[in-house]
Amino acid sequence: MKFSVVIPVYKNEASIPRLLQALSEMSLELNGQMEAVFVVDGSPDQSYALLRAALDGLDFSAQVLVHSRNFGSFPAIRSGLIAARGDYFGVMAADLQEPPELLIAFFKALEADECDVTIGTRTGRNDPLMSRMASRTFWGPYQRLVVHDMPEGGVDVFGCNRVFRDQLLKLEESRSSLIALIFWLGFRRKLVSYERLERQEGKSSWILRKKIDYMMDSIFAFTDYPIRLLIRIGMVGCTLSVVLGALVLAGHLTGRITVPGYAATMLVVLFFGTLNLLGLGLVGHYAWRGYENSKQRPLAVVCMSHVTKE
Repeated sequence: MKFSVVIPVYKNEASIPRLLQALSEMSLELNGQMEAVFVVDGSPDQSYALLRAALDGLDFSAQVLVHSRNFGSFPAIRSGLIAARGDYFGVMAADLQEPPELLIAFFKALEADECDVTIGTRTGRNDPLMSRMASRTFWGPYQRLVVHDMPEGGVDVFGCNRVFRDQLLKLEESRSSLIALIFWLGFRRKLVSYERLERQEGKSSWILRKKIDYMMDSIFAFTDYPIRLLIRIGMVGCTLSVVLGALVLAGHLTGRITVPGYAATMLVVLFFGTLNLLGLGLVGHYAWRGYENSKQRPLAVVCMSHVTKE
């Protein structure tokens, strides 16, 4: 197989028939050199049964992997990438909100050696208003503060060649963001724009709790910005506490403040409260350094090399 399409499946039984038809059309356009790798991620519905029943009658190669429980879409993508046998890999959602034509564009760019990884960027999305607002609220600051190369609307799907796939699978972090790791690795990237389609079947399982977990993993695994912010607040607070403390002390000495114990209480609260913030920030910075080392990411990634003859 030259092209492998990895598809995480969770509560997608209603969209399975349409998905299989779309994959069949993709296989024809790719001259029959495509395989589909379905990863049923502990889905409680009939998704596995439908895929298993259809497996022998498909007009393209396919694998069906089954997780022992629901581990999440990113672990499912990793399982699919490990099992995939192609030279070029693409990830698509089982609900077909990302158009199949996007995967064709991925594969053409990869086969032409225009890039090592292709990334789908949304120019628009036919999602509910609250979902669109939540996406803009998260991805905007994330792009400015954490991963500067991240597209404004975030990323849901991508494609890559074998070299990139192998390097990505070496990063075995349990609480991380697969999408952010793609940008951390670097390599030659190509952005392919598309409009996210409206979901036709079922209801998204991307609930608020999962979104919050994903947000926390995406932030804490890739930046120490919250710790640095804590240090800055502590430093500014210490400076302000000295100034305000001087004003309170002056008021006490000049008799403007007559309440017993007020000056001493204010001095202690202002100074040691902000000093505590500064100390937490410093300790957190050391903890972050230890955490960075524990992830065991490589110090550098070699994507190609050329050697002259001896």
